[in-house]
Amino acid sequence: MAACMSENGSDRKLEFFLKVPFPSEREATIALQSLSPDPEPRKGGITKNLDLSGQTLSVRWTADEARILRVSVSSFLDHLSLVMETMDAFGPPVSQ
Repeated sequence: MAACMSENGSDRKLEFFLKVPFPSEREATIALQSLSPDPEPRKGGITKNLDLSGQTLSVRWTADEARILRVSVSSFLDHLSLVMETMDAFGPPVSQ
C-alpha cells in the first residue's frame, strides 16, 4: 500500500494505491464484482479504479482534496471488510 502526491500539469492531485491479496483468484473475483458496482457519489474531485491481477485486487484513487480521498478510502475499506467477513462466514467459494 502506498500514498503519494503527483502533479498533473498545474493541477495537484492526491493519489492512493491499495493492493489486497486473496487466498484464491475466485475470491478476488468475487470481491471485485461485489465492490465494483459502487461508483463514487461525487461527480467530480475523485476517481477510483479497481483492477484484478491473479489473486490480487488493486485499487487506485485520484483526488483533488485530502478530505474527499480520506472519506472514499474509508468507505471502501468498510465495504471490503464486509465482503471479506461474508466470504469467511460462508467458507471458500465452490468451483463453477
